[in-house]
Amino acid sequence: MGVIFDEELKKLRTRFMEMGIDASEQIYKAAKAFTDHDSALAREVLATDAQINDEEISLEKRALKLMALQQPLASDFRKIISILKASNDVERLGDYATHIARSAINFDKKNHNGEIEKEIEKMTDIVRQMLEKVMDAYVYTNEKAAYEVADQDLKVDMIYVTEQKRVLAAMMKNQAAIPALETYMTVIRNLERAGDHIVNLAEWVIYIGAGKLVELNPGKTDPDLVKRKLGEAK
Repeated sequence: MGVIFDEELKKLRTRFMEMGIDASEQIYKAAKAFTDHDSALAREVLATDAQINDEEISLEKRALKLMALQQPLASDFRKIISILKASNDVERLGDYATHIARSAINFDKKNHNGEIEKEIEKMTDIVRQMLEKVMDAYVYTNEKAAYEVADQDLKVDMIYVTEQKRVLAAMMKNQAAIPALETYMTVIRNLERAGDHIVNLAEWVIYIGAGKLVELNPGKTDPDLVKRKLGEAK
């Protein structure tokens, strides 16, 4: 039974990794469609919206079947349950990509703001780096890398807070640009939430290794951290 279990668990991990790669690609395409004002690319993202949802359902079925038929030991059980739970976070990343793609299609291009779009590109790069790192951490149960991913989320939060202030200030100066600025707010919020879900993935890596759930989100463990860091950066 051990050999069969190991093979099935390997397949489960491979499917999970593929799901993470697909989510990263969707985020990249959606954000690029938004900053490049590329409606065709945005529609490409929307056309594949169901793919990650289908992958999550397939992964869930495989995980539940493996637990039911193989009756894994505690350490192996943690590996399966972490993938089962984490796949929901990856699916949410796909949802955020879809939201950003819709924003790209509906965006008021005549009132675009190049500075905000550059920061959106930065946020996207960090989010994708976090996702790549946390997926690697899953493969090797690398708890150190999981903590590093959580630390990176602070950068995303700092950009989010800074750009939120920039958007609000711009709204006060130019009411005609409010629809475009509201769309910017939606996009940066989606990227910030994506970062939070990647931190959730890092927490599941810790669960596999240590057998306990640990809160890694810096904004939750220290609510004033972002404000202090932004103060230090001035």
